[in-house]
Amino acid sequence: MGHKKWTKEDIEYLVDNWGYVSIGTIASNLNRSISAINIKKNKLKLGAFLNSGEYITFNQLSIALGRNTISNYTMISWVKNRNFPVKTKYVNRCKFRIVYLSDFWKWAEKNRTFIDFAKVEKNILGKEPDWAKEQRTTDLIKRSKVKCTPWTKEEDLYLHNLLKMFKYSHTDLSKRLHRSEGAIQRRICDLGLKERPLRESPHSVWEDWQLEKLSELIDSGSVYEVMSEVIGKSTKAIRGKTYNFYGSENLDKVRAKRKLFG
Repeated sequence: MGHKKWTKEDIEYLVDNWGYVSIGTIASNLNRSISAINIKKNKLKLGAFLNSGEYITFNQLSIALGRNTISNYTMISWVKNRNFPVKTKYVNRCKFRIVYLSDFWKWAEKNRTFIDFAKVEKNILGKEPDWAKEQRTTDLIKRSKVKCTPWTKEEDLYLHNLLKMFKYSHTDLSKRLHRSEGAIQRRICDLGLKERPLRESPHSVWEDWQLEKLSELIDSGSVYEVMSEVIGKSTKAIRGKTYNFYGSENLDKVRAKRKLFG
């Protein structure tokens, strides 16, 4: 294979894939020997993935969270809109986006419903705080109740047949189709269906225990689909009540407000 000069792209590939892709595969993709890969890895002081414990690249973090590599959308949605703590590190004149794990966990606690912890392998990002373990359980429950896969023709037909019975609300349809109420509403519009779910009473009284449970579930990092099962209200009704109380349906923002004002 010879002694090829390392390009900026070669180094970026090595850094981003170290710990995720086998050394043999990295060597093959870079057309280099395994020995050359190890020598360069040592010069870059990469070490074993996460053994050093302080930081990883932004791409590695994205993959660990079950997402694709970084896109323009990620930079806007995560970094610009949610102040994600990405930093820049220079190695041999090459620039890398890195994330310190301690910074990540502080950010993640404030944006816990933005991340699907059901996709995140336990302790892949170092020792997890207790709240992350609780959030994973919540997200696993949500996944078991709500499908996120593309709609099938059979599901479209079933949805239409249920609507033509004029006896099911959004909540009823959600339970039967295992789709979120929002997803069902969007599908009805996408298919151009004229039939509509039964409207639930907008004046349904909230009992004191339901309001107390709502606050408790918000603080625990729960999601609307799980709240609906516990409280016995539609996700639409819970979203509306949350907005009326806190001026936002974003549960991360609501939880932050509750912490701020006690």
